[in-house]
Amino acid sequence: MLDGFLGLFSRDIGIDLGTANTLVHVRGRGIVIMEPSVVAKDLRTGAILAVGAEAKRMVGRTPASIVAVRPLKDGVISDFDMTELMISHFIHKVHSNIALFPRPRVIIGIPSGVTEVEKRAVMDAALSAGARWCRLVEEPMAAAIGAGLPVNEPTGSMIVDIGGGTTEVAVTSLGGIVLARSIRIGGDEMDQDIVSYARREFNLLMGERTAEDIKIAIASAYPLDEEVTTFFRGRDLLTGLPRSIEVTSAQIREAIDPSVQQIVDAVKDTIEETPPELVADIMDQGIYLAGGGALLRGLDTRISEATQMAVHIADDPLTCVARGTGRVLEELDKYERAIVTETYALAPR
Repeated sequence: MLDGFLGLFSRDIGIDLGTANTLVHVRGRGIVIMEPSVVAKDLRTGAILAVGAEAKRMVGRTPASIVAVRPLKDGVISDFDMTELMISHFIHKVHSNIALFPRPRVIIGIPSGVTEVEKRAVMDAALSAGARWCRLVEEPMAAAIGAGLPVNEPTGSMIVDIGGGTTEVAVTSLGGIVLARSIRIGGDEMDQDIVSYARREFNLLMGERTAEDIKIAIASAYPLDEEVTTFFRGRDLLTGLPRSIEVTSAQIREAIDPSVQQIVDAVKDTIEETPPELVADIMDQGIYLAGGGALLRGLDTRISEATQMAVHIADDPLTCVARGTGRVLEELDKYERAIVTETYALAPR
């Protein structure tokens, strides 16, 4: 009763705590923050210099006294203190008068393969950052809800959520996840594939940020109607001097193919384990792609060919998980089975 009363005044928050980007959905306002999951810190004073987009611009460009880090790796917290600071920054950004208004309720999307210890770390970080209570929802379920799939119906739906650090494949029915597979392959792994390819084929050392820009510009999972080109720019490992090499989208496709194939295999393996009644439903409805990786050109065609099923890209796939957490917050009773933890809260203050 008290929680419901406080909820009238607090700005309840849904967070997609991603390896690459953190999105924040505020009840009644929609998605208000979409920034890289990066924190920049001064090593001498311990002060936080920047969070989000401003911190990402510092990656690879900092002096010895400043470190710009990504506190999440493969979808889980690798640096608890930095994650707490980042969540705190985002909560205070949307709840600036946290001293005057009730603290917000928070729901956070997490990968389906995380351990109980990792779940507790996420909740501790949110509560320490100022949440009134925190609950968790698995990212593929949140993505399915955000994509508008009929997760509460007695029918099977398949969602493939491809993020920066993980790819989650899940089959949902009757408000819960029937089958889920999580692999630690995502956009970051593709960036690393491009870095390794440049080094192996051209003896060129390039940064991951440059590789990400190339991936966004010309990468594809399936042959394009018209192949395009761009430039590898980096340091020649033989001469030590700067060098620029023209590469085609076909070469980038070859570079990222191992990661793409693992994602396709994960989808096929999940289908093989799915009960036949639900497979029939998925054949009717098709497979849905969400997450930033869904924007990779031709990935839907590649998965469709491999599975012999229709594949659809969700509307605005980058924001599916955040929108899903927001809908869970707005209709807690309706999506009760989607939540994977009991309400976890600090003592009232």
